[in-house]
Amino acid sequence: MDAIANQISALAKSADASTRKSIINTLRELSYSIEEPDDTLARLWGGHLTMASIRTAIDLKLFNLLADNDGPIAIAKLQEITGAEFALLARLCRNLASLSIIKEAGIDEFGANSTTRLLATPGNQGCIRHYFDTCGPVYQQMPAFLRKTGFKNPTDQNDTVWQVAHSCTENCYDWMMTHPQSFEQLNLYLMSRSENLTSAFDRWTPDPAGVDSERAVFVDIGGAIGVKCAEFKQKFPNVPGRVILQDMLFAIEHAIPTPNVEKMVHDFMTPQPIKGAKYYYFRAVLHDWPDEKCRTILENTMAAMAPDSQILIDDMVPPNKGVGWQVTNIDLTMMGAGGAVERTVAEWQHLFDSVRLKIASRTTFNPSLCETLTAVVPK
Repeated sequence: MDAIANQISALAKSADASTRKSIINTLRELSYSIEEPDDTLARLWGGHLTMASIRTAIDLKLFNLLADNDGPIAIAKLQEITGAEFALLARLCRNLASLSIIKEAGIDEFGANSTTRLLATPGNQGCIRHYFDTCGPVYQQMPAFLRKTGFKNPTDQNDTVWQVAHSCTENCYDWMMTHPQSFEQLNLYLMSRSENLTSAFDRWTPDPAGVDSERAVFVDIGGAIGVKCAEFKQKFPNVPGRVILQDMLFAIEHAIPTPNVEKMVHDFMTPQPIKGAKYYYFRAVLHDWPDEKCRTILENTMAAMAPDSQILIDDMVPPNKGVGWQVTNIDLTMMGAGGAVERTVAEWQHLFDSVRLKIASRTTFNPSLCETLTAVVPK
C-alpha cells in the first residue's frame, strides 16, 4: 500500500494542475466505490458537522495556536490559553484529527499539518465564516423553499432562499451592504484567493493600441473593493490610460487605496457613464444575475463602447457535460442566494446571442474551476 501511495504522490508532484485534478477525482471515485453503506452515509451526514467543528475551532483560534507552535500542544495547555473546558477541547480536537484537519501527536496532544496551516490564515478563515455563517442558513432552508415553490428554478433575486434563511426582504447584495462584518469576511476570502491562484491577467495582456492618458483603458464594473484594478496596475504598469473602479457606494467607501485608480459610484443597471473605454471588465459579476438582468448590464455597456472596445467577462465557463463538484457547489450557492447561475458553454452562448455579442477570444486560466476570460464584441 505504501508503494502505491508513493507512486501516486510522485505522479502528482510532477503533474500540471489539470492532471492533479484528474488524479484527485479518480482517487475520490475509488474511495467512494469501496465504502461500506454505513461509511457512505456517515460521510454524507457528517459534512455539515465538519464545517461546524472547523467554525468552532476558528472562534477558539485553535488553528493559529497549533500552526504557530513548533510542536504539538497538550489539551491542558490549550485549555489554559483558550479558556474552553478540557473535555470540550479534547472532543473537538479528536474530531478534527480524525478528519486530518489537525494532527494527533499523542494522548491529548495535537499539532499542525498542512490543512491546519491553511485554516490559520485570515483569508481562509474568512472563507469558512462566509460559507458557514452567511451561506449555511441558505443551504439549510433550500429543500423547504424548493418544496414550497413546486421545485421551480429560482431566477428572481428578491424571491430566493436568501430571504427565508436570513429573515429579510433584501436581496443578498443589498443585505451585504448593511452587514459590514459579513461583507468583510467575503472580501478577506476573495482577496486571499486572488493572491494564491492563477489570474486571468497571468494569461492575458492588454493591447494598448489607440489608448492615451485621457482614454479609459480598463473599467472594472462591479469591482467591489478594487482588487482587480490593483492587480491590473501591478501587472501592466506601462499600459497607458485611465483605470477606473465602479461599484455601489458601500463598496467604493471600503476600496483599497491604489495609486492612479479612479473610484466611481455606479449602478451597472443604469447606462455606463465612461464612454469609449478599451476594456470593460466584469469579474464574477454576471454569475450573480439571471439572464434578463445580464442583458440589461451588457446592453448598458455596449451602448458606451467604441469600435475597438471589448467586454471582458472573467467568470466560470463549465462544459456542457461533466462539470466538477466545486463548480456545481458554487452554482447551487448562487441559485439559493441570488437566483443566479454558473453558466455552461451553451448557456453563455445563448446569453451572448440574445444581445448580439460574439466571442472574440476565450482563455481558461484556472481549469479546475473552469475560470475563463471571455472577450466579446458586438456582432
